[in-house]
This record gives sequence, structure tokens and C-alpha cells, in this order.
Amino acid sequence: MTDEALTIATALERARTLARAGQDDAAKQAYIEVLRRDPRSFNALNELATLAWAGGYRSAARTAYTQAIAHHPDNVVARVNLGNLLRDEQDVAGARAEYEAALALDPELHEAHQGIAWVLGELGLDGAEQHRLRGFTGRALVTQPYRGTGQGIPLVLLVSARGGNIPSRLWIDDRRFTIHAIYADYFDPAQPLPPHAVLMNAIGDADLCAHALECAEALVASTTAPVINRPDRVKITGRAENARRLGSIPDVIAPRIETWTRASLEPRQDLESGLGFPPDQGVEFPLLLRSPGFHTGRHFVYVERREALAGALAALKGEELLAIEYLDARGADGRARKYRVMFIDGVLYPLHLAVSSDWKVHYFSADMARHAAFREEERRFLRDMPGALGTRAMRALERVCATLGLEYAGIDFALAPDGTVLLFEANATMALVPPAPGEIWDYRRPAIETALDAARRLLDTRARPIQ
Repeated sequence: MTDEALTIATALERARTLARAGQDDAAKQAYIEVLRRDPRSFNALNELATLAWAGGYRSAARTAYTQAIAHHPDNVVARVNLGNLLRDEQDVAGARAEYEAALALDPELHEAHQGIAWVLGELGLDGAEQHRLRGFTGRALVTQPYRGTGQGIPLVLLVSARGGNIPSRLWIDDRRFTIHAIYADYFDPAQPLPPHAVLMNAIGDADLCAHALECAEALVASTTAPVINRPDRVKITGRAENARRLGSIPDVIAPRIETWTRASLEPRQDLESGLGFPPDQGVEFPLLLRSPGFHTGRHFVYVERREALAGALAALKGEELLAIEYLDARGADGRARKYRVMFIDGVLYPLHLAVSSDWKVHYFSADMARHAAFREEERRFLRDMPGALGTRAMRALERVCATLGLEYAGIDFALAPDGTVLLFEANATMALVPPAPGEIWDYRRPAIETALDAARRLLDTRARPIQ
């Protein structure tokens, strides 16, 4: 080994030591020093990217993974890692390209089969289950690397191979916990769970993950450790069931939701009257149609009148669809508003307010960046939630929190003119996402960090010594 190679190897080991000690900033600088000496170092690029991703710096992670692939295009590790990051960002096409490239290099790579199964599920294409079988069978328990000092607190994290899991990367700290992730739908229930101080059920989507939640119930029955988000409580938070259940709470207005088959909605040919549509299903137009199991507005459409059904159906996936009564969330200015409040260990935390000219309101596509007045409205909500929402809405939100009975959940809603709550959804899949870089978002950071701290405390207070 040359002197330069020895220097690089020593610098790389120093970076790894700092990362294991949880000194992330120092570790990043150490990895950068390695790359200054050897810009092609795969280990430095890949490990720097992984460290950046763990800290929430996804753009930096994407850049480092991309550079690793540029220098080492035949390395399947970088391909899968970048695919997983793109999956986390809901970039289906980008993730698919990386998983397919990895499988072309190694057709037996189980991590790539896991990833491509998610892609096919998102696209509504055949073959997802076969890839899940190849990816998860015999590999349903994954113990993640512990990056702290001393011994980590052992935590079992139940997840679903189909997705629909609570994003927890930013508040389940791998420098404090040794995380045993178990894919409940592929784990052998005859096998014992790893020793653990607390069990976190991260399966959050009741519509997508019914089977995984049933499997999780069986696993939870075998533990004496504290359980966060018991599966039997999550199982009854599907959109339709929640609308019926939460709509009975005083001052909560929930939409009527019905499950329809695609066949019952498709236009049919009547020999006497020509092209027609099914008879009225009992829901008035306009209405919303949604494919169950999808989030962030995907496969979710507004149908103004019956004649528009055919076009709407063409944009949706699956044979079963949710027909949702349209609740008008527009304010006096004609713009729609969506509030998000988190329920963490029985306490309400304001997370965001999005204002949009579109009926489908999501923060990433809302009008917040272009309008200082909307940001000021959100700032007031984040600093004084009771003052912004009013007593009537706050009381209703507290009742929703109590009815859900989950230690970690959230609600998306609007306010009716009379101060009541217009329910969009309430479940455990709500993500705590830090604001984008930039001073204009600094007003959002304290509220989100407060919610993240509450989620971290939730784990700390539940974990107890193993008997």
C-alpha cells in the first residue's frame, strides 16, 4: 500500500469512527477530506450519502449517491441506495431505473426485488407480489446498524412490505436505539421476536396494509414490552371507516365515503338508449374518486359531473375505488386551506397550514412560497393554534385524538365558516418533514422541531429495561 493509499484508508476509518460516535458534522468533514484526496472513493461517497440522508439532507445524499454511480456504474449497492432515496421522495420513475439497473447486474439481489415490488405496486402493474416474495421471504428481519456509543436500546419496528408505513427516520434515532425492523407480512410468527425494550408499530395505512396489520396483531400478542400504535387500533383507521366513526363527533363534519367497484362506474352500452352510466349510487356530484392506499394526492381526482366519470376512471388504479363527498374547503378569498395537526402521546401539535388555488391541497404544491400573506397566516397558526382555530375546533380535535387512541397520528382538515372541523383524513401515516432551506421558512422550524422532539420523547418514555 502506498503512502497516499494508507493516508486515505486512515482518513476513511476516522470518518467511520466519527459517524459511529454520532458526531455527524465532524464525520461529514472527514468524508469530504477523503474525497478531496480521492474523488472516486466509493466507500466515502456511499457512506457520506447515507449519513446525509439519515440527517434529513436528501439533496446532498442524492448528489453523493449519483456521483458514486457515475464512478462505479456496476456497483449494485449505490444503485439500490439511490433507488431507496428516490422511493422516499416518491420519484417512482427514478427509483425504477435504479432498481432495474441493479437487477440487470444481479438478478438475485433481494433489496432490488423489494424496491421493484414497490414500483410495480405504485404503477398498478402486475408482478409486484412475485418480487415481494423474492425480496422478503427469509429476510423479514433487518437489524439496522447502530451508530451510537455504548449499547443501543433495542426497539422492534413493525413495517409492511407493501408500504404504507409511518416515516420515522428523523425521530427514531439510530444513535440511541438498535432498530430491529420486521416486515410483519413476511415474518414467521413461530419465530421469537428479538429482545426489545419497546415495540413500535409503524404500519399506518389501514386501507393498503390490512393483511400486514393482522400479522402485526399476532406479533404484538407475543410481547410484554410497551407497544406504540397497537395494530388493532390502526386497523380501524381506513378512510371510509374513519369518516363514519369520526363524523359522529360533535363539531366534526366528515365526508360520506363509499367503496365502489370500477365495473359499477364504467359507462355501458344500452341498446335502446345508447351509451349510459350506472344509476345514481347515492352520492351527489361533484365528488372525489380515490384509489385506496395512495397518498400525496396520487390517483385522486375531482369529478364535477357524471359525464366526467369515464375520464376520471382512466386516471385511477385498482378495481376498488373510494367515492368521497366533496367538502368545500375554500375561504372567503376563494382559496382552499388544509391544516395539519399531529397527535403525539395525547398532545396536539400544529404542523402546517397550506393555502392553495387548487382543491387538492398539499404543502409541496401550495401557494405558500409565492405569498407572504399566506406564510403570515401559517405563522399565526403555528404560534397560537387555539387562537387561530378557535375553541370549537380545538375541542373537536381533542375528541378526534381521544377517539383514535393512537400514540402517534395526525389529522388533515379545514375550518368551516362556523368554526367546525371539515375532516379530510386522520391516521398514523402523517410525516414530520423539516422545511426546505431558506430564511422564508424559518418561522416553521420551531413547530416542526417541537413535534419531532415529542415523537422522540414518546419512545424514550415507553422504553423500559428488558426483563
